[in-house]
Parts: sequence; structure tokens; C-alpha cells
Amino acid sequence: MTAPVPRNDPARAVERTYLTLTLLSTLASSFIWGINTIFLLDAGLNNAEAFAANAFFTLGMVVFEIPTGVIADTRGRQLSYVLGAATLLVSTLLYLVMWQIHAPLWGWAIASILLGLGFTFFSGATEAWLVDALHAAGFQGHLEHVFGRAQTVAGAAMLFGTVAGGLVAQVTNLGVPYIIRAAMLGVTMVVAWRFMHDIGFSPDRDASAVTAVRNVLKGSINGGLRNPPVRWLMLAAPFTAGTGIYIFYAAQPYLLELYGDPKAYSIAGLAAAIFSGVQIGGGLLVPYLRRLFGRRTDALLIGGVLGVVFLAILGLKPGFVVALALLALWACIGAVTRPMRSAFLNDVIPSEQRATVLSFDSLMGSAGGVVAQPVLGRVADVSGYAASYLVSAVVHVVALPLVFLARRENSLADPITDDAEVIGPA
Repeated sequence: MTAPVPRNDPARAVERTYLTLTLLSTLASSFIWGINTIFLLDAGLNNAEAFAANAFFTLGMVVFEIPTGVIADTRGRQLSYVLGAATLLVSTLLYLVMWQIHAPLWGWAIASILLGLGFTFFSGATEAWLVDALHAAGFQGHLEHVFGRAQTVAGAAMLFGTVAGGLVAQVTNLGVPYIIRAAMLGVTMVVAWRFMHDIGFSPDRDASAVTAVRNVLKGSINGGLRNPPVRWLMLAAPFTAGTGIYIFYAAQPYLLELYGDPKAYSIAGLAAAIFSGVQIGGGLLVPYLRRLFGRRTDALLIGGVLGVVFLAILGLKPGFVVALALLALWACIGAVTRPMRSAFLNDVIPSEQRATVLSFDSLMGSAGGVVAQPVLGRVADVSGYAASYLVSAVVHVVALPLVFLARRENSLADPITDDAEVIGPA
């Protein structure tokens, strides 16, 4: 049995900051996760329009991933995070205004694109900040453990936030959770400005915007698409992450439909809370479940197959309790495999390209969401939510051969061992 790896104080401080920011940002966001689709429908949108609004959110992430990546690389990852929190605060308040005036779809499109902009300031930069800072602090250990702890913290925050958001909406109205979210984002912004300092990374402030964009694109290609193990997982992302957004948000009205009460907002919050509870458990189990697999890609393949099966059964309209259990199992698969996927990618991406490639990976998933969400929303309008889950299962199947190709690359980052690892190629 391997002895515990000693943890030094600088690395602990970095991890504490990361976990604190994860807690605050997830808590802020999760106040509306359990009711967001119902909120959009209450504002006068139909299913296709509601998921089109979500698609504009993911379109914003696609459009702004590279520009915000430039900001992270040239002005610092801390600044990128602070700008993200500020943008999300403003766009959340704009969402509230759109709901109050029953705005047309183009208004929701603008507000949703701004939300996407806010999250692109986070994507890539946050994880890259963590890994580079841990490397500079002399961290020795397994990245899955860090990502697993972060997932547990995020799950706990989501558990509280979604339940509280549903209950608050039940006793007040659907707009109050958005006010709470905006206030929490303000707190997140202040904490990031005070404690999230760039460590192990020097922003290239002398680079021009054109040069920075060129470097980002070059880094995305060289560290991503020209890096075979990364390439195949990135190409699989549109089919999994893209539909994953729909699956989560469509669960709210679908479960209310199966429950038989479209106004039971607390049930919608409870359903989202189950996702978060599973996330907590998955994060805690990652250090143990990783030992059941010889390779990280083995876990991704098995999880992918099980995910397809669970989605297909959901498409058969099984009933409220069974559907709730199936959604929990589907979420559990993601909770266990996401840290392994993140650890795999970070181990094969060079440090100087890390934020860029991680942002591009996020872009690929968002690009899938731009197409998947309005299409699946239209399927739900025409044939029902159950049919849209069947289509989601079919889309997920496409990702499986791509993950298998990543496995065939036999990357040095793929085998799972108990030895302490050095984080990523320098």
C-alpha cells in the first residue's frame, strides 16, 4: 500500500483558494439551475424558444472563448476570473429584466450571449491557474483527487443552492433566486480579487491583440488538434457536453410532467439537488473508483456506454421515480469520469498551452450545444420530452468511437497508477 503523499503549505493554499472559488461560484449559479427552464417558459417562451435562448448562451461561449483566452494569457488569469464574475452579475440582472417585461426572443438572445461571455472568462483560465499554481508550489499527488474534491464542494454548493432556489421561488416568485444569484456573484468577484493571484504563470502583457489571437489559435491547434490523445477527446465533446446541457435543463419540465404538477417548483429544485448530491458522492469516490480501471480512457468508455443506456430508458417515459433514479445514475457517471478526463487532458497539454487548449476544449462542447439545444427543444415541442431523450442517447453514441481512438493512442497519461505524478508536461 502506497504511503500518503505529504502536502506542503503553498500547495494547500492554492487548493483552498480553488475550492473556495468553486464553492462561491457554484453556489451563486445554482440558485437558478433548478428553475431556469421553468423561468424561461414563465416568461412566455415555448420549448423551442427556451432552448434557443440556452443555445445563444452556448453560442456566446463559442464566440468569446478565444478573445477571453487572449485576456487570460496577456492580462492574467485572476483578471479573467474577476471579469467573468462581473459579467455574470450584470447578465443575471438583465435576465431578470427580460422576465419582467416578457421580452421577445431577440432580447433573451442578447442576455444569453452575455451570460456565455461571462463563463468564457472562467473556462480554461481557472483550471489552468490551478494546475500551474500547484506545479509552482511543488504539489505531488493525483490531479483526480483535487478535481474530485472540487466536484464534491461544487456538489454541496449545488445541493444547497438548487433546493434553496426552488423553495424561494415557491414561496416568493421565480425572479427572487436571480437576485440572490447576482448578490453571490458580487461576493465571488471580491474573493477572487483578494486571493486568486497568478502563480507559476507570467502574463504576456507586451503581446499585441493580433499576436495574442494568433498565439491562441496556434496553441489550440498544436496542443489540441495536433495532439492525438487530446484531439479525439475534444472531437467527442460536442456530442456529450453539447447534449448534456439540454439533458440537465430539460429534466426540470420533464420531471414536473411525470410528477403531474407543472407548478411544483420545489420538485424541480429537488431534482437538481439530486444531481448535486450525486456529484458530491462521485467526487468522494473518485480516489477509490479510479483504482478499478487500468486506464483513464477505460473509465470514459464504460461510462459512455452506461450513459447511453440510461438516456435510452429515460426516452421510454418510465415514470417519475424511475426517471429520477435514471437521471441520478447518469449524473453519477459524469461525476466519476469528469475528474479522470480533466486529469488526462492536463497531463498531456504543455503548460504554456494549457489555458488555451482547455478553453478550446470548452469551445468544442459549447459548439455542440449551439446545435443540439434548439434541435432537441424542437423535438420536445413536436414529440415530447421523452423523444428528445431518445435522440440525446443516439447523439451520445457518436462520441464512443472517438474515445476509443483516444485510448488507442496509448498516451503516457492514460494508465492509472498509485505513484505520485508530476503535473503536466513543462
